[in-house]
Amino acid sequence: MKKQTAGRERLGDFAPKFAELNDDVLFGEVWSREDRLSPRDRSMITCASLMSQGLFPQLESHMKIAKQNGVTKDEMVELITHLAFYAGWPKAWSAFNLAKEIFD
Repeated sequence: MKKQTAGRERLGDFAPKFAELNDDVLFGEVWSREDRLSPRDRSMITCASLMSQGLFPQLESHMKIAKQNGVTKDEMVELITHLAFYAGWPKAWSAFNLAKEIFD
């Protein structure tokens, strides 16, 4: 996985510790444990969690990462369809709008 630098780029001067934790711990240590969960699986889990919470700006970023990590359009459509019954129909509609932009 490509080294994450978004934290430092966006918040490095304003919130340096948070930026460090984002880039080095979350993405550097947790996401890199590919012997436990693949980046593809982590992407699916992360997208499911973000959609369930209605965190669509973050979901957009993670859908792009998911696509890079090998999640297919059909898998993302199935994830959203399945979660519609658990997370809510309106959230599914919002997630589908993002997925359509990213996976089409």
